Amino acid sequence: MLETEFLGLKMKNPLFLASGIQGVTKANLEEVCKFAGAVICKSLTLETRKGHETPIMVETNCGFLNAVGYSNPGIDAGLEEFFGWKKKEPLILSITARTVTEYETLAEKISHKIKDGMRIDAFEVVLSCPHTPEYGLMAGQQTPETASEIVKAIKKHVSTLPLILKISPGIPGEVEVAKAVEHAGANAIDVGNTIGPGMVIDIERHARLPGFGMGGLSGPAMRPIAIRCVYDIYNAVKIPIIGCGGITYGKDAIEFMQAGASVVAIGTAVYYRGTNVFSKIAKEMEKWLHGHNYSSVKEIVGLAHK
Repeated sequence: MLETEFLGLKMKNPLFLASGIQGVTKANLEEVCKFAGAVICKSLTLETRKGHETPIMVETNCGFLNAVGYSNPGIDAGLEEFFGWKKKEPLILSITARTVTEYETLAEKISHKIKDGMRIDAFEVVLSCPHTPEYGLMAGQQTPETASEIVKAIKKHVSTLPLILKISPGIPGEVEVAKAVEHAGANAIDVGNTIGPGMVIDIERHARLPGFGMGGLSGPAMRPIAIRCVYDIYNAVKIPIIGCGGITYGKDAIEFMQAGASVVAIGTAVYYRGTNVFSKIAKEMEKWLHGHNYSSVKEIVGLAHK
């Protein structure tokens, strides 16, 4: 009932682990594969990054503010870590960079590893971080022109691997960005990243939080915004969409899919409901589909448009 296909990849359910949730260790992602249909690794940059000062996450009454700052071991170490991926669940490699030239270099490194026999099922290009200087929204990357240029530059080096473009639902003009990157050669859209940035104040210490002073908002509060973005983008492009933002229960995933998402990605809910949240959501989806006389989850994609 939940089996599906995305970018030619067969999945036991339409549930992705969102990037950044379980880090960049193969063991962690392999554990998630017990429950999820596919996994996306934490975003890798050209060089090792320490990231922002702690605390990098702060809970609010409507979700989390996070400002991780792309802490990661760098692309070379990341590729070595995931070389030899053997799980049947697809591995999506997530990358981000400061400039078009850096994106090209990342693509070249990925291309070399694929030629060496590395299995990568697709890769995600993140242009949407709202809280890391020189990256994503703070570098002005989420415009139709810049996003298109980045996609074309990457595709020159990695033309056979499906490219997923991750955008923020919190910035106006996301439909035009989606149309531009589809034209440039992107194979799917991931909607989306955290929204913001926002901040909270520790009133006892008179201090801004997270440690960076502001961060992106994730969790249930952003779901209605992400739903609307998925709905609008579905009407504008022909490539598939990953829906993401505040998915905690099966009904949330169904809502995204009826808006037009072919699959969904889960992040904050791992904190609320544990690593096996994927199996919990899958069971809730199956119960709903059975109760509404659907035989396949594919039948509900885009239903809100009909």
